[in-house]
Amino acid sequence: MRTRTAAAAVLGTSVLLPLLAPAAAHADTAKGDTVFTSVNFNKKTFNVGVSTAQTVTVAATAKDGSGMQGILGAKLVSSDDKIIHAYAADCTRPTSTTMKCVFKFTLDPDRSDYYGLRNSSAGIWRFTAEAVAKDSDFYDLETSAKIQVKRLARLATTQAGPEPVAKGAKLTVTGALTRADWNTNAYAAHAGRSVALQFKRSGTSTYTTVKTVTSDAGGKLRTSVTASTSGTWRWKSTSTSTTSGATAYGDTVTVR
Repeated sequence: MRTRTAAAAVLGTSVLLPLLAPAAAHADTAKGDTVFTSVNFNKKTFNVGVSTAQTVTVAATAKDGSGMQGILGAKLVSSDDKIIHAYAADCTRPTSTTMKCVFKFTLDPDRSDYYGLRNSSAGIWRFTAEAVAKDSDFYDLETSAKIQVKRLARLATTQAGPEPVAKGAKLTVTGALTRADWNTNAYAAHAGRSVALQFKRSGTSTYTTVKTVTSDAGGKLRTSVTASTSGTWRWKSTSTSTTSGATAYGDTVTVR
């Protein structure tokens, strides 16, 4: 259970101060009939690049038969125990027994201080807060409200050639896969990833995976295929627990 202080109950803009001790994850705990009836995020997955900050909005509603005193200590905790406090909070009392608070947090990769994202922070983040009732019942939310924060991946525009190509001839397809490096605030090669090469016949709307290719040390992709019919080639990577998926712009090749 968190220590309840007068400062923790203040709603509005927060002063951002890092905590010296890591935020160890414990299971949710409760006393009495206090419950969180809902915890809703504006998104469940945040794919963050290297320069643009993103806002996480959390709407949390708590209920207790005696009425609510407050929702305290709201913060986001990263997979590597980075703690980000809400920079704004707006609380209302929809009924005599409920309280709803909307908290806003910033995920910013372009900061050099404690609050800037680092590669180790990618993964599952937890929203933690404590709902405290007027009769001193409480619900301590620790592990059940989660989002994913991922490093944004990018695929360069697909290049296929020669164009046009003779039917039955070899077609070379190239590309490049990078992802956000939050430590350096730049996009860096994403090596060793299996990326799908997909093809869509002219006049159709569905892509089919032809083969998978592993990105080299520089994130480069290169392979050869046999040209059989006109259509569009593109690269597509899937997401992981720490990195977003990406889809490249396609290159249309005419087969003669």
